[in-house]
Amino acid sequence: MELLEVQATEIIQSNSTNNTYVLMLYESHSKQNIPIMISEYETQVILMARERVRAKRPLTHDLLCDIMEAFSLTAIKVVIEKFNEGVFYSNIFISDGISTQKIDSRTSDAIALALALRIPIYATQSVLNEVGISENTFIHDSDDGMIDQANKKLSIEELEQQLKILEHNEEYEKAAELLNKINKLKSENAENN
Repeated sequence: MELLEVQATEIIQSNSTNNTYVLMLYESHSKQNIPIMISEYETQVILMARERVRAKRPLTHDLLCDIMEAFSLTAIKVVIEKFNEGVFYSNIFISDGISTQKIDSRTSDAIALALALRIPIYATQSVLNEVGISENTFIHDSDDGMIDQANKKLSIEELEQQLKILEHNEEYEKAAELLNKINKLKSENAENN
């Protein structure tokens, strides 16, 4: 499995749904970005981790840092291993100095930890192949914040990821509106093909 180092370069507010952002992970050799949809809360956590600002009570990445320090563990790297049905799957590699363990993690938590500890973030070549977009492709549409119309397949996947977040947060009214938008785009795609 080929690993490519990525950098968290920017977070862009999406206008397509309220309180949704896109975290851009940039891979310099291919000059591609991996866009990851995150909530407003996850955005705040990632920004706090990057700036090493601690909340009054420990956030997930703070808790992990404290546990690792208490037990003399070291985080080695974060790997975004796959993208399946609109969900990224990531692992944190943690060492006790003798062996290294691979720990399953939500991607946003893994990235926050990586930024807080200044450890590398990697993506597999297959993730980059599946969701990577050219650094010049991500264009904001002033009406709905979606990716340029030339790349509708990715915008539908992005919207489906947002839909899962809304459903998970039990925001069913917004989810229904977004589902209608997704179905409309799919219908337009079918008519154009």
